[in-house]
Amino acid sequence: MFLVPVTRNLNEMTRSFDRLFDDNFFDRFFAPSTREGSLLRSPALDVSESDRFYTVKLDLPGITKEDVKITIEGNRVNVEAQTSKKEEKKEGDRVVYTERSSASYARSFMLPSELDQAESEAKMENGVLTLTLPKKRSAAAAQISVK
Repeated sequence: MFLVPVTRNLNEMTRSFDRLFDDNFFDRFFAPSTREGSLLRSPALDVSESDRFYTVKLDLPGITKEDVKITIEGNRVNVEAQTSKKEEKKEGDRVVYTERSSASYARSFMLPSELDQAESEAKMENGVLTLTLPKKRSAAAAQISVK
């Protein structure tokens, strides 16, 4: 006899409900729910700030660093990633139950300060993408002479 879970973890359901009314509220209902035949997900993120840079951490379970695409335009950051379901079926085996599927992750957000693209860094470790995004330094004040 096999037991198949019917409900998700309560913590995951609470987080999903909290994120229901985030910046992408209308996109969830009116934008396509799939991208290239896979489920489109918006990864959870944490942002911290210091004097010189922002640190952003995004949850991307099952994603390798080769599958992540990050673009920075001014103070806007776009993160896209995709994972595919790998079939590991042995001859004679049959699938009884599966929840794992291919998924695409996409998240776009804006930060209060313009970012230095050239000095930005990204690191992927244990399904967590960590972005170190330095703030763009403003040009030093220049004194001009009056003629």
